[in-house]
Amino acid sequence: MTPKVQSILSYLGILWLIAYFGGKQERNDLSKYHLKQGLGLWIIAVIFNIVIYIVVMVVPSLAAILSAVSIIFLILMIFGIINAANEVKKPLPVIGKMFEDKFNFIG
Repeated sequence: MTPKVQSILSYLGILWLIAYFGGKQERNDLSKYHLKQGLGLWIIAVIFNIVIYIVVMVVPSLAAILSAVSIIFLILMIFGIINAANEVKKPLPVIGKMFEDKFNFIG
């Protein structure tokens, strides 16, 4: 698996695991960078969705609005895939800088 393919897969949820475990031999700085960004995006999305679930259980009338806000994560995922396909080490908007130096186990 090439580093470019690893980078693209790292933004596709469960396929992150395939990129992480399947391409350890060919991994370079670009794929490591995108693996960190993809994992960070996934963690933030899961936390956000748990919070949305709790809020909707308390205030059901907010369900439509909060569900629409979840589209932000799809947009961020698309930005990440575009950056990975162009082989650019560019952080995701808003949350990307937080994860550039995290997840040192990716290496």
